[in-house]
Amino acid sequence: MFDQFCHTLCSSEPFITVEVNPPHGASIDGIISNIREIGLQDKVTGFTVTDNPLAKLKMSGVLSAIKIQQTFGKAVIATMSMRDKNKLSLQSTLLGANDFDLRCILALTGDPAKYSDQPEVKGVLERDSTLLLSIIYHLNNGVDYSNKKLNPPPKPIYPFAVSNSYAKDMRRLQKRIVKKLDYGARAIFTQPVYDLENAKELIELFEEAKTISIRESAKEARLILGQFPIVRSKTANFINDKVPGISVPKAIIDEMNLAAMDGEEKEQEIGFALSKKIFDEMMREHGKVHLMTHNRFDLCSQLIG
Repeated sequence: MFDQFCHTLCSSEPFITVEVNPPHGASIDGIISNIREIGLQDKVTGFTVTDNPLAKLKMSGVLSAIKIQQTFGKAVIATMSMRDKNKLSLQSTLLGANDFDLRCILALTGDPAKYSDQPEVKGVLERDSTLLLSIIYHLNNGVDYSNKKLNPPPKPIYPFAVSNSYAKDMRRLQKRIVKKLDYGARAIFTQPVYDLENAKELIELFEEAKTISIRESAKEARLILGQFPIVRSKTANFINDKVPGISVPKAIIDEMNLAAMDGEEKEQEIGFALSKKIFDEMMREHGKVHLMTHNRFDLCSQLIG
């Protein structure tokens, strides 16, 4: 499973992953049924599973990822946030997940605890996501973070990381990518991209970052372009105005605003057409795309075709 997953990632073959958000409840079966009914599992290379995004309570991302992976027999990347886990918890979770063959991990610093929907939540945040990448590096060498030998050692763990898709100073963004490659990231997932020129710039910066990194594994690292399809004008405006690290071109915002004036049906029609165009362009240009749709798996399926 993982050999094929990594082969597809590193080859010229199309690579598509879809983000799954666990429920605010005690079962992910409904989400799994939705994926199965659409047949999405047959159109993608794998899935990613989130870890309490915006610090809002959801079912465990790691346990959800294990169930999805076992159900579909596809590699699943489990997000692990640094926000509410210390070194002890991170290592314990990684070792337990390893025994269930969950071995792809997306290291994320995480949204601040102050955004939580739970009362008086306090963040842990011993360090940013590079700590988790460093822990995985130790475990892959058969020792824990204190360099004590593990018996038995874990099966290989595949670490992934994230990056903004846009910055006023793109060279600063590149430095952060280099840092994550230095800590052993096998691939970098970007925030949503809405412009082919932005995608090309990211690809160029990433390829240069690989030559700067001190880590030999960086040579085989890959960039995965994120896409969050926009089918509502208010979403386009919100992302561009309020979400750092993402830039929505003015042409798209204007077109969505005009479409909204003609009603919701027209708005969604134009939004899907724009999103489909972006998806197809990124697949032709790069072939490695990650879809984020807040569990709109029907939308994912339509975009992929």
